Amino acid sequence: MIARILRFLRFSHTIFAMPFALGSMLVAARGWPSGWLVAKIILAMVFARTAAMAFNRLADWKIDQRNPRTADRHTLVSYPTACLILLSSSLAFIAITFTINPLCFRLSPIALLIVLFYSLTKRFTSFSHFFLGLALAVSPVGAWLAVQGHFALPPLILALAVLLWVAGFDLIYATQDHAFDRQANLHSLVVKLGIQKCLLLAQILHWLMLAGLIAFGLSAHLSLPFYLSLILVAAALVYEHHTVAKLDLHAINRAFFLSNAFVGVVFVLGLFLDQVLLHQG
Repeated sequence: MIARILRFLRFSHTIFAMPFALGSMLVAARGWPSGWLVAKIILAMVFARTAAMAFNRLADWKIDQRNPRTADRHTLVSYPTACLILLSSSLAFIAITFTINPLCFRLSPIALLIVLFYSLTKRFTSFSHFFLGLALAVSPVGAWLAVQGHFALPPLILALAVLLWVAGFDLIYATQDHAFDRQANLHSLVVKLGIQKCLLLAQILHWLMLAGLIAFGLSAHLSLPFYLSLILVAAALVYEHHTVAKLDLHAINRAFFLSNAFVGVVFVLGLFLDQVLLHQG
């Protein structure tokens, strides 16, 4: 049953947002914070994402059943089970923030509203990809607040970079649903602009994301290991866009997961070297 729930929630995709939360945490702490705080940040991330995915599945229950690519999702768990997952993970997220600090607790309903709201946007706007980016952009800001207890410029710049990155790769992923979105009369930027223009827009967003990461490094006064990691980030983005240009469904799936997972891992490793090993040395 647990394996079915994890597949239903696409738990493996947690790797996309988690590195940026952990990276923001490392910079905010200028090193490695207490083990308890790390555990709380990770749990808050997992519960928020679980709530968001459960709500997404519930909101799109009937739509997904009509889409050949997603038709089998709702054979994994029942509708009441999905509702229970949504409720329990939402309450768990708020409870975890209560144990972190007062600001995180006060902002937790707003954060939850942002990550849930994305699932409704495709019904009224073609810019749902940017709302998904906003949902994931909450994570580095939340991790910074968990450590520092106040807002600052670096996590906001990082949040913008995450928004651009996610919107770009979601545009790529959405090309798979071009035909279905047109037939279902859903608001879709891929339908509105066409596949080729959307792939070009995704490239532009990803290069802006890279510029955002450089700006984050400058604002946070980071050093060489972080900037070297950005070379690998750029290489992964080049590979992703070169691969998806072939418009092969299997290639898109492979490039989407591998490239973007690599981006997150390299990003957080660069910050680990910069903020933990270099500072300790």
